[in-house]
Amino acid sequence: MTTWNLQKRVQGHNNQPLSAQGRRQLDKLVVPDDLGDCHWYSSPLKRAVDTARHLKIESFRIEPRLIEMNWGEWEGQVLKPLRKQLGDAMRDNESRGLDFRPPAGESPRQVQQRVQQWLDEVATMDVDCAVVAHKGIIRCIYSMACGWDMVGEAPIDFAWDVAHCFEFSANGRLTNRYRTLSLQPY
Repeated sequence: MTTWNLQKRVQGHNNQPLSAQGRRQLDKLVVPDDLGDCHWYSSPLKRAVDTARHLKIESFRIEPRLIEMNWGEWEGQVLKPLRKQLGDAMRDNESRGLDFRPPAGESPRQVQQRVQQWLDEVATMDVDCAVVAHKGIIRCIYSMACGWDMVGEAPIDFAWDVAHCFEFSANGRLTNRYRTLSLQPY
């Protein structure tokens, strides 16, 4: 959690550090044993790297393709007033689902393309991997795995204080098997 999370601001590529409250919450948790032997990766943004460190993940690699979606001109904005200000234009943009795109930003489909490149590489490694990433990345991977076109509300209520687990098929593609694991109290 960052100060911008608390203010409900869109962060995107903005490199916000964890807030004191976020650090305190994470310091009370550890990664479940089920994920202990995974090869770990993190987004390059401070909030993800700090999360990995506060979860006591001892070894992880920075993966640039796991950076949050670029929200362009809307980074730092609060969505509710932005929706009110932009009205029909925002509703039309959001109705595009995977092709929703903020001005000077990227679409979820573009995020999926860069994440898929990384997933293709990871699938050939034949090892379990875990990632410290962002809500937008998790939503895009869920969309890829379960066929959600990102139009309207997500078909599930995402919890953001858990590990989101996805599986690969033998050919290296995401399956629609999805589950969560609770982070353990320290």
